[in-house]
Amino acid sequence: MKFYYSLAIAFIVLTLDLATKYWVESSLVYNQQIPVTSFFNLVLTYNTGAAFSFLNDASGWQRWLLSGIALIASTVIIFLLHKYASSKLFCLALSLVLGGALGNLWDRITLGHVVDFLDFYLGSYHWPAFNIADSAISIGAVLLIYDSFHSKHP
Repeated sequence: MKFYYSLAIAFIVLTLDLATKYWVESSLVYNQQIPVTSFFNLVLTYNTGAAFSFLNDASGWQRWLLSGIALIASTVIIFLLHKYASSKLFCLALSLVLGGALGNLWDRITLGHVVDFLDFYLGSYHWPAFNIADSAISIGAVLLIYDSFHSKHP
């Protein structure tokens, strides 16, 4: 996959993530839930922590720690995208992770929290709310794991 294709995919993920977060924030009030199906709501919530609200209750230092980690990870990913441009699945996976990381990084830096709005549930059990960036990161991670078993690069 050509390097600029990888960057284009990351940019598309970033754009979709930021656009959907903007739409949700302009359409819902904090903690408002809109039932969509019997197992899915749209809900506006904020996460100051990491995945699954890890460190959500910390005093604020986590914003900068998580932002630093995202910046470092993004830099490494861009290097890997350039170095392994011929590995299509590997680069697709990294592009998804990069776009998602940049989407959540933007929120952390500009808002101090990440906007989450996808709420899946079964009965009274709700999966932690997430967003397009989180989805892209998760899909990218699964593709990286799959690729690691089916290719000869790192």
